[in-house]
Amino acid sequence: MTIQYKNQGFSLTTSNLTTVLTIDSSSRALIKDMPVTNEHSANIIVEAYVHDSSAGSDFEFFHKDVASDTTEFNIAGQSLILEEGDSIKIQCDTANTINGVISYALINRSQENG
Repeated sequence: MTIQYKNQGFSLTTSNLTTVLTIDSSSRALIKDMPVTNEHSANIIVEAYVHDSSAGSDFEFFHKDVASDTTEFNIAGQSLILEEGDSIKIQCDTANTINGVISYALINRSQENG
């Protein structure tokens, strides 16, 4: 088993629901931190979801009107666990205004013996 500590940055260029991180079919991830920044001069509604691939459904875990020129720290809460094939999706009501970084530990079994 290997553990890799990673960051995945994102910029929402659309107001549509956008996948910002997908876990491959041989790994799991522990999401440790996920700040989002509103770079717009007005408040922006931001929604974040976990797509559970085993259920084929999206589950909202964050919904907030983020104030202009501010950062919401760790919108993932204490931590999120993503299983094989799961993803994080984010949507906002105005394009080109929301940026962020997902810090996570990626755990896979690709180098296990037997």
